Amino acid sequence: MIKDSLRDFVDAAAESNFIGVDDVKWLTGDVLAEGITSRLEVETLLALDRMIEGDESWGAALTKLVVDFVVWKRAPHGVVSNDDALWLATVLEVSGPSPNAMPIAYAILDEAGYVDVALLDFIMRGRQQARLSRMAA
Repeated sequence: MIKDSLRDFVDAAAESNFIGVDDVKWLTGDVLAEGITSRLEVETLLALDRMIEGDESWGAALTKLVVDFVVWKRAPHGVVSNDDALWLATVLEVSGPSPNAMPIAYAILDEAGYVDVALLDFIMRGRQQARLSRMAA
């Protein structure tokens, strides 16, 4: 279950069909001032990222929120376990990667002391897919 305030944020974003600077301030300053607290919140925000365009501040805020949760709020701190890496890779890739999926994966790789191979596989698949897309164009 997600907090009512996060549900309100998602509803407002869906209604306006855009996540603006003020929305990002609302999300980071009020709704998730203490950060993300559950996998469901991550999944909710990544689903929103797939559906709605946002100001560039949205991508930066989403990345920071997810990185802080996965790297620093999950035990052991600074380590992305196999379980978390598999879950996150799946969530980032479901229905095709969101616009911020690769930046999130790279930021986790930069921030964590150890990242399980499942997330590295996601990054490599994304790089290969981008390479193939450029060759096809």
